[in-house]
Amino acid sequence: MKPIFIAGPCVIESAELLQTVAEKLIELNRKYDIEIIFKASFDKANRTSIHSFRGPGLEKGIAMLSDIKKKYSLRILTDIHESCQAEPVAEVADVIQIPAFLCRQTDLLVSAAKTGRIVNIKKAQFLSGQDMRYPVEKAKEAGAKEVWLTERGNCFGYNNLVVDFRNIDDMLQITDRVIMDCTHSVQRPGGGGGKTSGDRKFVPAMAMAAKAFGANGYFFEVHPNPDKGLSDAANMLELDKLETVIINLLS
Repeated sequence: MKPIFIAGPCVIESAELLQTVAEKLIELNRKYDIEIIFKASFDKANRTSIHSFRGPGLEKGIAMLSDIKKKYSLRILTDIHESCQAEPVAEVADVIQIPAFLCRQTDLLVSAAKTGRIVNIKKAQFLSGQDMRYPVEKAKEAGAKEVWLTERGNCFGYNNLVVDFRNIDDMLQITDRVIMDCTHSVQRPGGGGGKTSGDRKFVPAMAMAAKAFGANGYFFEVHPNPDKGLSDAANMLELDKLETVIINLLS
């Protein structure tokens, strides 16, 4: 199965940021004959602090993603946090993502499945790969024709994650497409004094290790200047480093 790539900023900060990232993704698509799905969140509903930036919200955010889709002909992935968001999001998104913390929420899975869009379910930090058969069952029994699973690490004490790459093989027994979230897996949740910190230097190694374990999709949150990003700044990959990572994964 040909690998897919999912990339984009953690959250929609501005139309200019979306365009900057989209133009780079289109360049990589053409240069390497690959498909990169554009990712950005219209609302980060699970930020550590109530004072953290969340994004432009559903209506404005979906309009901005729609503009990117029309201008650049990129497929779109975004996440939902409430069942009522599924239908309006499905009018633009090709892939609806279920956040890791919410992957057992039955109504959320069912609402996403009923849209007919691809459903990408992130594995919770507190579940094993084998446990993900149940969220997949919920989505498929609700009508989802295609369900992906995404590995993003497990809780390892407080403010830390560890990746058990065996989960990738376990999830490949459940569904055909297993994606490695190479940036969220290097997070240190809540470890930044009211925000999540992380170690972006490990992102390329996470990707290559996932490849060795059979992953057939790779998820990267990218930003032209990650340290100035308004969400997940510490673990987003620099946009200009994405090409090298992709080259290594394709070799």
